[in-house]
Amino acid sequence: MSPIDPDQIGLHSLKPATGSRHRRKRVGRGEGSGMGKTSGRGEKGYGARSGSTSRSHAEGGQMPIQVRLRKLRGPHMKKSMPFERFRTHTQPVNLRDLEARFDDGAEITPQTMAAAGLATRKGIRVKVLGEGELSKSLTVRAHAFSKSARERIEAAGGTCAPPEG
Repeated sequence: MSPIDPDQIGLHSLKPATGSRHRRKRVGRGEGSGMGKTSGRGEKGYGARSGSTSRSHAEGGQMPIQVRLRKLRGPHMKKSMPFERFRTHTQPVNLRDLEARFDDGAEITPQTMAAAGLATRKGIRVKVLGEGELSKSLTVRAHAFSKSARERIEAAGGTCAPPEG
């Protein structure tokens, strides 16, 4: 391969890379072209007809996925939706939020958390998670605690307990 002369390179000499462009295949132009008679459409059938296209949602006789899946009946029936194997049924509250919103020695229940803007979803259990630091001695009443949250609450001199009632 010969070296390229810099004087010969410019916008006037740009062209596509070799092999990157192809001529359009002219079909239906006689038997001598190799694409005459049926023009590459094979013999009879739907694919040989004009207007035939393969649809992305067609599954070739197999039951379509939207028919195979379970249906969501009603606006609030989230439990009937498919693909929810890892959905949690608790609402999280982190230690950093308890640190910011409550005073030292306070007793924290799901009702006081809701009043402070935490755990506002009614009827859903509260789980305290250990994200953040805790320096106050708090009595925390919740449905569940992560291992790290329980350790940090007790290390700060507080207690963990289930909610009353």
